[in-house]
Amino acid sequence: MMDDSPLQVLTVPTAPYPDQRPTTAGGLRRKVYVFQSRRNYLHNFIQSVFSSIDLRDRQGSTVVVGGDGRFFNRTAIEVIVQMAAANGVGRLIIGHQGIMSTPAVSCVIRKHKAIGGIILTASHNPGGPDGDFGIKFNTANGGPAQEAFTNKMFQISRSLEEFAICPGLRVDLSTLGGQQFDLENKFKPFTVEMVDSVESYANLMRNIFDFAALKELLSGQSYKIRLDAMHGVLGPYVRRIICEELGSPANSAVNCVPMEDFGGLHPDPNLIYAADLVEAMREGPYDFGAAFDADGDRNMILGKHGFLVTPSDSVAVIAANIFCIPYFQQTGVRGFARSMPTSAALDKVAKATKIELYETPTGWKFFGSLMDAGRLSLCGEESFGTGGDHIRENDGLWAVLAWLSILATRRQSVEDIMKDHWLKYGRNYYTRYDYEDVDLDAAFEMMEYLENTIVDKSFAGQRFAVGDKIYQVEKADNFEYTDPVDSTISRNQGLRIIFTDGSRIIYRLSGTGSVGATVRIYIDSYEKDDISQDTQVMLAPLATIALKISQLHARTGRTGPSVIT
Repeated sequence: MMDDSPLQVLTVPTAPYPDQRPTTAGGLRRKVYVFQSRRNYLHNFIQSVFSSIDLRDRQGSTVVVGGDGRFFNRTAIEVIVQMAAANGVGRLIIGHQGIMSTPAVSCVIRKHKAIGGIILTASHNPGGPDGDFGIKFNTANGGPAQEAFTNKMFQISRSLEEFAICPGLRVDLSTLGGQQFDLENKFKPFTVEMVDSVESYANLMRNIFDFAALKELLSGQSYKIRLDAMHGVLGPYVRRIICEELGSPANSAVNCVPMEDFGGLHPDPNLIYAADLVEAMREGPYDFGAAFDADGDRNMILGKHGFLVTPSDSVAVIAANIFCIPYFQQTGVRGFARSMPTSAALDKVAKATKIELYETPTGWKFFGSLMDAGRLSLCGEESFGTGGDHIRENDGLWAVLAWLSILATRRQSVEDIMKDHWLKYGRNYYTRYDYEDVDLDAAFEMMEYLENTIVDKSFAGQRFAVGDKIYQVEKADNFEYTDPVDSTISRNQGLRIIFTDGSRIIYRLSGTGSVGATVRIYIDSYEKDDISQDTQVMLAPLATIALKISQLHARTGRTGPSVIT
C-alpha cells in the first residue's frame, strides 16, 4: 500500500510520571486501567524509549514490534507505530496481527540487525480489561536492555515535557507484507513490514535440532504428548512446528488460539495455574507434557502421570545431555549459568564436566552479557525459564524441543531420565513459596527486619532445630554480583542464608507484578543418596525455619503462600 499524501508529525506537550522505572525484566507492568486512564502514560514511556537512543542511531533504523496478544496490545501498537515514525525510525517489523513471542522478537532483532525491539507483554500475569499490560525494550543483541539503558529511560521519563507522534498514520495488522508512508518531515519514507513471526523462529529451530529424529519420535502412534499454550502467544508456534512439521497429532496441542484474556486462564506454567494439564497428564496416556506462559519464554515440563521436572532440574538435565542437541555438537559448550535463587543442581553438572558455572542475579540481561562475551551456552532460572545462546531470552519452546531431543536419543521416560540424573549427581530438593499482592510497606519492612537480623555478626553459627533435623548457619548475606565481563556491580539481589550442609534459604521481592509486592522464599537442600522422598516433606523443616526467621506471617498478615512450586 502506498499513501501519496504526506502525514503530519506533531509535537505534543505532556507531563511526566514518577513511576515509570523499568523492572529487572526491562519493562513497565501495570494494570490495563493505568494505561487507559492516565493521560499519555503509554506515550510517555514510548518516548522515553526512543529518546534514550541517539537520533543518529535511530534515524532510518529498524525496530521490531510484537506482543503476546493480550488486551490493549493493538491499541499500544498503533501508538508505537505513530511515534516510531515521528521519532525517525525507518522501518518497523511487526508480527502478523501484532503477535510475536518474546523469543521470536529476539530472533528477529538479531536476524535483521535491528537496533532493538518493543515487546508488549506482562509475561505470566493475567490479561483482559481487568488484567495486566506491559511493555519493554530489547536492545540490538536481542536481549532485555541493560541497567544503564533503563536508568536513562527512567531519568528521561521523570522530566519529559513533550512527545513526537504522527496521529494520522494507520497500519493494517492483518495483511502480510510491506506498507509505506510519507511524512511531513526530513526523514525518509517510513516502512512497516508485517511478517509471519513463526517462520523466522521455526527456521532457527531447524538449525539447532535434528527435526528428522524429532519427527520420528512424535509422528508415530506410540509416543503421546500434550502441550498447553494457555491461549498465549505460542499457540501458532506449537501448531506449526510440533504438529504440522514434526507430525504430532493436532489434538496433542491445546489452548492454541491466542486470546486477549487468555480464555480466562492465568498463563503461568506451574502446578497451580496449569492444573488442567497436570490433571490430563495424571489421568491420560501422555508420555510428555509441557505448558507455556503468555509470551512464550517460560515452560513447565511434565512426565507420565504428572511427574514434575522442576525448572532447576530441567536445566541441569539439559546440561548433562547437551550433546543430544546438534547445535552444541557444532558450537561446543562455553559455560553454564543459573540465577542465584535457582537450585544448585546445575552446579553439580558443571563441576563433573569441568565447565564454567556462573551464578547471576535474577534477570535475563545478566545471562545475555555473558553470552555476548562468548562465555555462556546454556542457562536457566527457577521461575520456569530456560535458554541457550541462540537468542538472548529464555525460550519455552526451545526448552521443550531440547527435552524431546533428549527423549528421542535416550528412549527413556522423563521420570527415568530424572532418576538416573539424581543417581549420578545427587538430588537438590527444591521449592518456592510465593506470597502474592502483599502490602508494599509490610513487605519492605519485613525484608528490612530480615536483613538486619541475618547480617548481624552473631547470626552466623546459629543452630536451628525442627524435630530431629538441626541446621547450622554457615553464612548469610545480601547477594552481590560483579559482572565478569564489564565489572559492573549489582547489589541487593536477594537475602541468602546458607547452612553448613549446603542447604539454602533465599528471600526476594519480585519485580514482575503490577500491584503490591510478591515475596518469594526459595528453599534448596542437597541429598547425595536419599533421592526418592516427597519434596515438601523433605523441605518442611527448612520451610519452618524460613518462616520463623523472617516472621513473614506475623508481619504480612498472611497465613500461607499463594502458590507453592
